[in-house]
Amino acid sequence: MARKPENIPGYDRLSPRAKLILTGQSVYDRPLNQRGTVTPNISQKPPTPRPPTPPKPKAPIGEFKLNMSQIRDKIGNLSLTNQYLVNLPIGKDILDYIKEYYQPEFDNYSIKEFGPNLGFYCAEATLPVSSYATAEVKDNILGVTQEFAHTRLYTDLDLTFYVDSNYDVLRYFELWLDFISAGEKKFQNSQSGNAFLPTYFRRFKYPDQYKTSQMSIVKFERDYEDSLSYNFMNAFPKGLTSIPVSYGSADLLKVTVTFNYDRYVVIRKKLSQF
Repeated sequence: MARKPENIPGYDRLSPRAKLILTGQSVYDRPLNQRGTVTPNISQKPPTPRPPTPPKPKAPIGEFKLNMSQIRDKIGNLSLTNQYLVNLPIGKDILDYIKEYYQPEFDNYSIKEFGPNLGFYCAEATLPVSSYATAEVKDNILGVTQEFAHTRLYTDLDLTFYVDSNYDVLRYFELWLDFISAGEKKFQNSQSGNAFLPTYFRRFKYPDQYKTSQMSIVKFERDYEDSLSYNFMNAFPKGLTSIPVSYGSADLLKVTVTFNYDRYVVIRKKLSQF
């Protein structure tokens, strides 16, 4: 109910808008006239309030999986460490040496058939890395030290092989080392006792006789598609690590062979192209 103006103290000194408010009349969106006063419109109703906007539904789980699948396609699958194969063919000179003097030791199968299966005995392998030897130059520019690469360095390669019950794997690498420093033919066969003679001596072979450029490590994945082939140039066994044997819990016998090589070449292609 609107209040009477005469009952309001100081009503005459109020502005027109304040008078409308005190008398209870509506003042919603009133246009101003030319004199600056508010034109009352009692019949206009207040604006209808809008209903609150409902929150957006969360993305379903299927959409999240789809996004993760797209990210995986862009980034790619991660590589696994247990997908590899070592290729270590036996050289012709070493093969002839073993066949002539030590073929009876490989009685289960010929040494020629043993070569292609040697890579399956490899339990652990290390992909090669390289670095640069550098030299510092300090005197050319005052206060500035520069470094330049001059030689590429390759680290030795360690391959760990399982030793079979016939000791063919261990014996093969021992004979390869023996071939590198073999003496005259009449002293080479240790089974005849010539290696125990006081006149026994060693004479090293030429590098092209005991080095091989057919050794490689192929790193592939579970789908057998993309692969990396590390091909080693002029590789040869540098030495064998000691093989510990002891009483107690039994374990598989392994031998680690350290290979030296001049360089390696990396080839990326499909596994079906090998």
